[in-house]
Amino acid sequence: MTRYAALLRGVNVGGINLKMADVAALFSGLGLDNVKTVLATGNVLFDSPLSAAELKPQIEAALGERFGYEAWVHVLDVETIGRIIEDFPFEAEREGWHPYVIFTLDPALAAELLTWQDKLDAQFESIRPGDGVIYWTVERGNTLGSTFSKETARAKHKATTTTRNLRTLQKLVR
Repeated sequence: MTRYAALLRGVNVGGINLKMADVAALFSGLGLDNVKTVLATGNVLFDSPLSAAELKPQIEAALGERFGYEAWVHVLDVETIGRIIEDFPFEAEREGWHPYVIFTLDPALAAELLTWQDKLDAQFESIRPGDGVIYWTVERGNTLGSTFSKETARAKHKATTTTRNLRTLQKLVR
């Protein structure tokens, strides 16, 4: 049995409003064990003997059917999330800055996003590559208006990326 986290993209932001109790009930109804939601931003912990590759399409289909939206989900075991946290290349507790991890399912898209690395003003934000992720740090107050945020918000990235604050990820592995 593996402990997983499902990271639901775009939940409770931008018009897709889900009650986490309903999401937890859906996950339990799929036969997943020890289901727990973390925060209201679409983070679900659960246990399953299935692989992440088997779980992803099942969860996306169930979410879409139950809640009527096109669901995009990243399923990772908590051990992998722990390694992602450990590899964060920036100062995680830097005063006045946000630490983020952007999960990417498409290596070509990740490579495209990483071309922004030299185009960003390091006074306000920086990115670095990781294993299946892009690490991003941005000055507080500039998150939504930053150059990189505007790029990652483009519609073509919806199906293959989701972003989490490092502190949220830390809550998933505790």
